[in-house]
Amino acid sequence: MQPYIIKGIGGFYYVQTEQGVLECKAKGIFRKKKITPLAGDKVCLEIENGGNVIAEILPRKNFMIRPPIANLDVLFIVSSTTQPTPSTLIIDKMSAIAVDKGIQPALVITKGDLRDSAELHEAYRAAGIPVICIDYATGQGIEEVREMIRGRLCAFCGNSGVGKSTLLNAVVPGLAQQTADISQKLGRGKHTTREVTIFEACGGLIADTPGFASLDTLKACYIPPENLEFAFPEFKPYFGECKFTGCSHRTETGCAVREALQNGELSQSRYQSYVTMYEEAQQINEWERKK
Repeated sequence: MQPYIIKGIGGFYYVQTEQGVLECKAKGIFRKKKITPLAGDKVCLEIENGGNVIAEILPRKNFMIRPPIANLDVLFIVSSTTQPTPSTLIIDKMSAIAVDKGIQPALVITKGDLRDSAELHEAYRAAGIPVICIDYATGQGIEEVREMIRGRLCAFCGNSGVGKSTLLNAVVPGLAQQTADISQKLGRGKHTTREVTIFEACGGLIADTPGFASLDTLKACYIPPENLEFAFPEFKPYFGECKFTGCSHRTETGCAVREALQNGELSQSRYQSYVTMYEEAQQINEWERKK
């Protein structure tokens, strides 16, 4: 097993190894190179002055700054059908960030008993994004979520009130106690509300990412306007079909994406999110951009 960081606090990193969790510091070379080890990083360890140190961070397939995590495989976007009413723009921002980072987005719909979720199903399945509808009374969808976790590093995000905690506790019974035990074991319980912690569950790994709710796209990932089309997978069949090279798919004549929209082949709400995000990205100053 390749050791990986499960948590980082105040210059100390807790690394899962075959021998258990080891408390480590990072070699000074990382600070000189302005590289911060992140939860999810796969690392190589050495002994230095009698203590464990992170000597190497293996290449990352992706990373986020907020929340600070590396090598995420699946991002579960939790949305309720009502109370609160789902914001397709927020869902689309989260899924676009995931796609841009090479992370598989999956939409998990809660409170389907209070309002029909067919509209959400249709929009996101057409985009190639897995949609899982949860029914706690019957257990529908719970095993599907567990199966997506298996063998992967996953995180859950969603606005306050959508039922993220309820979902996690249904997927991983005893979750609250498990996370508390990890915090107590690391001896840093007072930090549990701020730091990312990774724990084993359902045959995979789940990142507990406090504060990962209403997502500020800029803080998580800046997607340049010219790259945004690639973050909407349903646009792919129309690439190269527009009349003009470099088409922004907003106002140009001969745009294959807009034609598909008019023909009912694309979701109106998804397309509107794309336009909104494109215009927002154009307004971001160079110094504000976070890679």
